[in-house]
Amino acid sequence: MGPFIIPSVLLWHLFFFVITIFQGVNAQVNGWLNAHATFYGADQSPFSLGGACGYDNTFHAGFGANTAALSGALFKEGEACGACYQVRCDYRADPKWCLRLASVTITATNFCPSNNNGGWCNPPRQHFDMSMPAFLRIARNGNEGIVPVLYRRVPCKRRGGVRFTLKGQSSFNMVMISNVGGSGNVKAAWIRGSRTRTWLPMNRNWGANWQSSIDQRNQRLSFKLTLVDGKTLEFLNVVPPTWKFGQTFASTQQFS
Repeated sequence: MGPFIIPSVLLWHLFFFVITIFQGVNAQVNGWLNAHATFYGADQSPFSLGGACGYDNTFHAGFGANTAALSGALFKEGEACGACYQVRCDYRADPKWCLRLASVTITATNFCPSNNNGGWCNPPRQHFDMSMPAFLRIARNGNEGIVPVLYRRVPCKRRGGVRFTLKGQSSFNMVMISNVGGSGNVKAAWIRGSRTRTWLPMNRNWGANWQSSIDQRNQRLSFKLTLVDGKTLEFLNVVPPTWKFGQTFASTQQFS
């Protein structure tokens, strides 16, 4: 019986398979992971794309126009709200539509839902549905708006301190927490009124909105936040006793 010869077609398939695996491992070793990106809100103001995180205006929240909706694998039921990602188009995979050596840092402000037609945001896909200004920082316009990307988590750099927007009514207090630096996303929150001796835990209502059922009106309010990376800060007396629902108060402290 003669020597076993591997057909050339199989050799080419094996070669590309090994290259693909190598590139994926290399991306992860260098801190980059593979995903895809699209854009949305082409006819909307980019500052209005607060969506599932509850940011009423991404400019007022401190995030600007470079924002994105995340697939469920990344959104994690709102825990990712406020997190920052550096995203670059994978020029090697798509040189026709990717801008070479271009990257953009985006803030997670929305959720990209899955659908029944095998959509890009279906689990377990990792996907960024970006605001159009952010998308055009890394890719050319004119294709179907789907490009391969590489991404990594990066610290959020914010101007000024963490902001607290008071919502709700009566004994239902809801606080939108925004302009958070560091890892950017809040893991746990507490509130304390000037007539309260202990920190009272808050529950995530949705996205960046946290709630408490204790009546805190006519009191100075303090907050304590723990981020996903474990860092904790106390924001003492950041809200005066004359506060009203709908007002936003900026602290002087920020996560690094």
